[in-house]
Amino acid sequence: YNGGRVDPVSSAKYSQFAECKYFGKPCGLLDQMASASGGLIYADFYDPENPYTEKIDVDLGKSSYKLCVVDTGGNHADLTDDYADITVECKNVSNALGADFLRDVNVDEFYSGIAGIRKICGDRAVLRAIHIFNENKRVAAQKAALKNENFSDFLALVNKSGESSYDLLQNVYSPHSPKEQPISLALALTKQFLSGDGACRVHGGGFAGTIQCYVPEVLFGDYKKMIELVFGDGKCIELFVRKVGGYEFKGD
Repeated sequence: YNGGRVDPVSSAKYSQFAECKYFGKPCGLLDQMASASGGLIYADFYDPENPYTEKIDVDLGKSSYKLCVVDTGGNHADLTDDYADITVECKNVSNALGADFLRDVNVDEFYSGIAGIRKICGDRAVLRAIHIFNENKRVAAQKAALKNENFSDFLALVNKSGESSYDLLQNVYSPHSPKEQPISLALALTKQFLSGDGACRVHGGGFAGTIQCYVPEVLFGDYKKMIELVFGDGKCIELFVRKVGGYEFKGD
């Protein structure tokens, strides 16, 4: 812990390095930065060496919704190629348009050139690029909704982001194991249960693992019972967002 002297950005970078080099997952810096910083944050990685972060002062406990994740099972060990394909395909699209990253691409040029891009990069890469372009706008809108204390707009954007992940980014199940779709099943059951209230989406990198849900407090007990009948006891986990990030706890 280095006596608490290491700043959150450095801690996040060290964690990313370990994950990329020793686990073999070509990941970004978002999860590590969120864990190291604590609380709710907005992050921009335009300059990876000096990422920009901004604390969003929101108390989810006052929202009348419970934040939870559902562990749907599945092993991430065989999914490294699926994660890597997203990065590779998006990079191929940006390179086809003369840029290193999609954020530097002229969006109008992308849409006018889709016919040629799909021949070079494939349809899935084009769909994933569309997700990225729209998701960057949604992130800014989500930040504004939270800062303006408009939680209903935030939830609507969470749902839209999740739908885009499913339809365009395509990280809800592995194309190598199409018969195994626990995340798809969890999302379907959750949407049916919520009936338009709250929100749910694939959580993290996807392909296996968890979904993230915002469930009305008055319905949480029933939701937990329903979803755990399918995925097992203890698989619906209520979350609380603490204000501090990486921290050494010294007990007696």
